[in-house]
Amino acid sequence: MLRNKKVQLYTIIVLSMIFWGMSFVWSTIVFRYLEPITTVFFRLILSSAILFGGLKLFGKLEKVKKEHYKMFLISALFNPFLYFLGENFGLKNSSATISAVIIATIPVFSPIAAFFFLKERLSMLNIGGMVISFAGVLVMLVNKDLSLNAAPLGLMCLGFAVVAAIVYSMMLKRLAFHYSAFTVIANQNLIGSFMFLPLFLIFEAHKLSSVTFNASWVSSLLMLAVFASSLAFVFFAIGTREIGVSKTSIFSNLIPAITAIGSYFLLNEAFSVQKGAGILMVICGLTISQLNKKRDIPLPEEVFEG
Repeated sequence: MLRNKKVQLYTIIVLSMIFWGMSFVWSTIVFRYLEPITTVFFRLILSSAILFGGLKLFGKLEKVKKEHYKMFLISALFNPFLYFLGENFGLKNSSATISAVIIATIPVFSPIAAFFFLKERLSMLNIGGMVISFAGVLVMLVNKDLSLNAAPLGLMCLGFAVVAAIVYSMMLKRLAFHYSAFTVIANQNLIGSFMFLPLFLIFEAHKLSSVTFNASWVSSLLMLAVFASSLAFVFFAIGTREIGVSKTSIFSNLIPAITAIGSYFLLNEAFSVQKGAGILMVICGLTISQLNKKRDIPLPEEVFEG
């Protein structure tokens, strides 16, 4: 019976990584029809409705205390608002696989922020993992003639998303002392949707009239909201509760590989030896950076919304 429970636990953790890995593929499909701000706006509305509905259904709805309003607003500013601006525009100007690899380095660079702002110890394994992962990213991004394999604008946006997620992870640690992960994510998604509303109305709402409805982008948007922004968080939270953040976050190493496989079959994205080598280096670096941690550091894919 104990073995079956363990199998079920690891199954749902892997499923959360599959959902997050596929989120880059689903977003790319949606971007063929909708603009980035429109995509994330609808995604956040659907996700917050699902999460609040689930919390209400299971009697787990928590009331946010007035003294925490400011913290929720500031944290929502960094994630989902700034994070999704960077990730979605980065993905729009890059490939799904490269985007996933860069975003997947968040757990590697989080200890740097924790070292400076939370005074948490930075081990040699952390540093070694960072170096290997960064080298893997360079292998994927730089061609033999030293030209970039992705648009500079896309890389800048993705780098911005990484910084926003790391700053957010510092704030998440404080909110986690007061509320469940579901309550935090549900409220931040709702606040984030209101933050995106003015941008949506000003820049992209008028473009909806020319959008052709079809099963491809509608189903991809629904999968982003249901699986990537809702169920993945539920499954990941269960994993962290049972085996801890450090052990669960190691599974995030699967995300770039899942994105690469999904992109190959659904987006016809080429999978070269260079790209495979880069992904392998990033995964190795991620694994090394998370070995023998003295303390758990909250990861944005506790906020990983792909």
